[in-house]
Amino acid sequence: MKTAISIPDDLFEDAERLARTLKKSRSRLYGDAVREYVARHSGDQVTQALDQMLETVTTSDSEFTTNAARPILERSDW
Repeated sequence: MKTAISIPDDLFEDAERLARTLKKSRSRLYGDAVREYVARHSGDQVTQALDQMLETVTTSDSEFTTNAARPILERSDW
């Protein structure tokens, strides 16, 4: 998909340098950047996937496991 965007000159120059350093095309660099941005801001999808996975895990101490994991997960950046 082709698209046109406007970005500040300094950001464009930084992106050009990074693309050369990483030996990537400009299109690949921008595509990777947008993909990463979308992934970082799709927390609900990550949460849903983790919830679904946890529903399939069975342990005899599930309440203990849940209570032990909650503080760690609450401190984690998603």
